[in-house]
Amino acid sequence: MKNSILLCLNIFFSLSLFAQKQFDILNFGAGIEKADNSKFIQNAIDNANAEGGGRVIIPAGNFITGPLILKSNVELHLESNSVLMGIAERMSYSDGKMAVVSSINQQNVSITGKGTIDGQAHKLMLSIFQRLRSGEISDDQWLVKRPTEANRTNILFFKGCQKVKVSGITLKDAASWVQNYKECNEVTIDSIKVHSTTYWNNDGIDIVDSKNVVISNSYFNAADDAICLKSETIKGICENIVVENCVLRSSASGFKIGTGSVGGFKNITVRNLVVFDTYRSAVAIEAVDGGFIDGVRVNNIKAKNTGNAIFVRLGHRNKDGAYSSVKNISFDNFNVEVPSGKPDIGYPLEGPLPKVPPHNLLPASITGLPGHLIENITLKNIVIEYGGGASKTKAFHSLDSLATVSENASAYPEFTMFGELPSWGMYIRHARRVNIINCKVSLKGEDFRPALLFDDVSKLDINNLSIPYNAPIPAIVYRNIKDLSVQEMDIPKVLNAIVTKE
Repeated sequence: MKNSILLCLNIFFSLSLFAQKQFDILNFGAGIEKADNSKFIQNAIDNANAEGGGRVIIPAGNFITGPLILKSNVELHLESNSVLMGIAERMSYSDGKMAVVSSINQQNVSITGKGTIDGQAHKLMLSIFQRLRSGEISDDQWLVKRPTEANRTNILFFKGCQKVKVSGITLKDAASWVQNYKECNEVTIDSIKVHSTTYWNNDGIDIVDSKNVVISNSYFNAADDAICLKSETIKGICENIVVENCVLRSSASGFKIGTGSVGGFKNITVRNLVVFDTYRSAVAIEAVDGGFIDGVRVNNIKAKNTGNAIFVRLGHRNKDGAYSSVKNISFDNFNVEVPSGKPDIGYPLEGPLPKVPPHNLLPASITGLPGHLIENITLKNIVIEYGGGASKTKAFHSLDSLATVSENASAYPEFTMFGELPSWGMYIRHARRVNIINCKVSLKGEDFRPALLFDDVSKLDINNLSIPYNAPIPAIVYRNIKDLSVQEMDIPKVLNAIVTKE
């Protein structure tokens, strides 16, 4: 008992000492008038690390900096009205330092406060293009699409770190992913703001093959996916992840698992999200590179003015014979509005126009592949309101041509990947053990398609489904269904049709 008390006291005094050590960058030569403060700020970080840890203070004012390396037991603290401005010169980011702040294989590292880190993406991209044109740097994609991530900077990059904390700060205008946490353990992201809409491929936050992560109480406005989990190696995994109490706006999807899905995703909890003005899906769950997804719970989502409510995809983009697997996914308490128009019009960078044939408004979709089924999916307490306005002159899949809907197995996964779909509310294909409980779909305008379509689904259980009485006939289509159970359907019986073969 005595030893335990002494140990607790030692820990307390160590933490107190850590908190008392402060390293103001002004005392190391930094200044708002300097063209590059990186050597002065890095000196403060190095001194804090050498003395066992401490707080490096960024005071009020604008401080231009080249890339910084955050080290163990150091807290980078941005006071109110302070701005770290990433230097807008591509050649300053060399030797693999492609972020404003990086931390590699460190522990107990944190970035806190009420200040801002500004990636200055607009100015930096001008520098990148200038260096590409002069031949000082090379890139095999910049003339085709955009410079690759090897030539565009993150604001934050953490790799192989233990016990990471980022709280309170604002991150602004990255040239690539805003922040990347790769192969880390015990990551806490809390009460941050992300405003990054000045360039494409600009995810608000990426969690890559990391474990024990909490993202909470934060705001993301990003010119790509707002919050994204990825797996980039066969043995890598995103595991024990919690995302909660966040507000998301995106030129792509709000919350996404994938597209990068080489390894796995396990035990993911997502709850209490508000999604608005988002071009693609409010929630997208995608495994297409041979990896697995097992155990995802998504609860209490409110989405307004979003292009798609739910998108779950098992695909086969990888070139080898390994197939992905997707199972044990639940959605509970969704309230989503899908408008008839493009939901992100007027933002600095809108989502791209789809490169698929013309299509009408697209339903929530859950799609596997023949012989590779999505398993054990629950949709409970789901309300989706669609804008309607479909027209057969734009696109049309007749009910006797359901087999012609493209599998598109190797395509990039997104809700427009199939082009036109033959239903307006939900489309579920190649799945096993699907439970639909207390769900409602509705239309503001007219649509000629069935509300729901199930194709190649076994063990389908529908309990309390509501479809508007003015929905087109048939309201529900079943094709190649095994073991169907239906209870409490809030639609006229005459609207229910079953198609068992072509």
